[in-house]
Amino acid sequence: MHAYQVQEGTKILLSDYDPDDTKLWESDKKEAKQTTKDFREELINLQHLLYAEQKHKVLIILQAMDGGGKDGTIRSIFKGVNPQGVRVASFKVPTPEEIGHDYLWRIHKQTPKNGEIVIFNRSHYEDILVVRVHQLVTKKVWQKRFQQINNFEKTLSDEGTTIIKFFLHISKDEQKERFVERIEIPKKQWKFNPKDIDERKQWDDYMHAYEDVLTKTSTAHAPWYVIPANRNWYRDYVIIKIITETLKKLKMAYPQPAENIKQYKSLLK
Repeated sequence: MHAYQVQEGTKILLSDYDPDDTKLWESDKKEAKQTTKDFREELINLQHLLYAEQKHKVLIILQAMDGGGKDGTIRSIFKGVNPQGVRVASFKVPTPEEIGHDYLWRIHKQTPKNGEIVIFNRSHYEDILVVRVHQLVTKKVWQKRFQQINNFEKTLSDEGTTIIKFFLHISKDEQKERFVERIEIPKKQWKFNPKDIDERKQWDDYMHAYEDVLTKTSTAHAPWYVIPANRNWYRDYVIIKIITETLKKLKMAYPQPAENIKQYKSLLK
């Protein structure tokens, strides 16, 4: 089992996880970035194989506090990957139509098809986290959703979807520094939302909510990884390594070419 994987049935306390941890890399940051680049080349090849074979589908879920680095992770990990086979689905405040359906309705429509990698930027877990912290539904309602989500992900897995879930774990101090950057640096100011300050006031409530999510929904078929995310270079290295190693376990192969394919070369002359 990976060092940052949450073992099924294990009670999680986020205070046990250091957002500054770099224990899986003993060399310098420059070398880590080069290794990440090497993994990216491998990921590009694996994604091409996945797209060609059309047998597997991959769902990657990213969850984090505001400023946690979800967008940066997507840009870094999937830079250069063929956009034909990779798609990002972002889940913001539900629309009136989405509210009119069950909370998984809008999620299921975005799950990957054969040959596709889909990255969820936030996900169905918002319907446990946000609604719990802001008391938008009763405890009885959100408590049932742990098992509902486990059942949903088991269905996806049984139908051939490989699921990898990452919680990008930053410290409250690191979040503050990133918010200050968004205020001070002109090209980042568009990312700042004053509502983020209000959400920050409920940091402890979110930590408790995340601990329950990680404890109750990390399974063998849809594992959670708690990724130390204060250092972007280390975050990227750990995540891309997990993704490439997971894809290699699918043992994919290119489809067989047309029989006696070389005979067709003469027809092109």
